[in-house]
Amino acid sequence: MFAVVKNYLFSFILLLSTLPLLSENDPYIFVDKNAQKMVSVLIENKSLFTEDRELYEQKIKDIFEPMIDFKRVAASVMGKKYYLASTAEQRNQFVEIFKDSLLDTYAETLAQWENQEIVTIFPNSSIILQDIKNIEVQQILNTGSSKYPISYKLRRNKNDSWSIVNIIVNGVNLGLTFRNQFQALANKNSGDIKNTIEGWVSDAGDAGISG
Repeated sequence: MFAVVKNYLFSFILLLSTLPLLSENDPYIFVDKNAQKMVSVLIENKSLFTEDRELYEQKIKDIFEPMIDFKRVAASVMGKKYYLASTAEQRNQFVEIFKDSLLDTYAETLAQWENQEIVTIFPNSSIILQDIKNIEVQQILNTGSSKYPISYKLRRNKNDSWSIVNIIVNGVNLGLTFRNQFQALANKNSGDIKNTIEGWVSDAGDAGISG
């Protein structure tokens, strides 16, 4: 889901590198810092998309994968009905299948964007995060020809770090989109969870985004 912040934030970003605990505990900095890394990878390794696709995608996955609570997201995609009806083994299987399909789709989509810039919208005033368990962090994606809003839904972990549990890109709720796809596939398979999981292919399109 990736940021290049304007020059006036450059010194601030340098400061963040000396405050790793702060970046993990502040959801805005957590999203923004990893977004900075993502854009750097895209700029520095653009030629890899055609030269070594697997290595290119792995560089993106290395950044994006730790940001997401895939167990929680996968459970939401399955929905309460099928999650409760599935075995622990089937749930774990779907987590891995869903993770791989989402990361592959995400990495391929990113490669198609040109001259992208993502700006994180920081709050105008200080927010007391101590008692907050869920929060939304917004960004603006500038593809060069158009600007699109991105909204991250994050949940606090037990160690006070944060994980992404849903992403809304240009009005497209990816979590809801994937859940509807899972339900449709389950209906097609007459509720057979095994066949539904094995037949899963995530496809949220490009959320209406083009370079």
